Amino acid sequence: MHFISKELEDYAANHSENEPELLAQLDKETHQKVLQPRMLSGHFQGRFLSMIAKLVRPIHILEIGTFTGYATLSLAEGLQPNGTLDTIDVNEELYDFQRKYFDLSPYGTQITQHVGSALDIIPELDKKYDLVFIDADKKNYSNYFELVIGKMNPGGIILSDNVLWSGKVIEEIKANDKSTIALDQYNKLLKEDPRVETILLPIRDGLTVSRVR
Repeated sequence: MHFISKELEDYAANHSENEPELLAQLDKETHQKVLQPRMLSGHFQGRFLSMIAKLVRPIHILEIGTFTGYATLSLAEGLQPNGTLDTIDVNEELYDFQRKYFDLSPYGTQITQHVGSALDIIPELDKKYDLVFIDADKKNYSNYFELVIGKMNPGGIILSDNVLWSGKVIEEIKANDKSTIALDQYNKLLKEDPRVETILLPIRDGLTVSRVR
């Protein structure tokens, strides 16, 4: 679902910051070699993630769901010189693809890849984060939130992707549609949880910005 027309989306992208050449290459190779390339953040959302990261100026970033690393590198553009980015993905087959592009970027030494279940890995991370990006399996969004909220610095930002889920969240939700049910519950959690203040933006498939109080 396009929440605005394709023409307006293109206009917005064309009047936003240009896509870095390395990320354009990553996008192209993802579409050539990787299944489900639409999972990639892409130019417009990538520039949004970069802008948020540059405004936050994080020392530590956590990303849950790496895919091929497009969002990772976009977020890394805002890292402090002494900063780190931990990125978690369950798919070990994409590890080398990600690492190739991380090492071609200026941020390769700052990015640590973790392979496995984020539910197991997050509790083992001994850091306080300034910026978190959640873009993994939808049924666990609320679980990821509960795991990271205690690891956030006050004023930190939690970004959550795909929260409109192609518009399914405003349709009659089928009892067996676990992803949509989980996302609807997650959106309500972010709205009602006193630990954060939240705005949900209709960027691509929906992107929530939550500020930790």
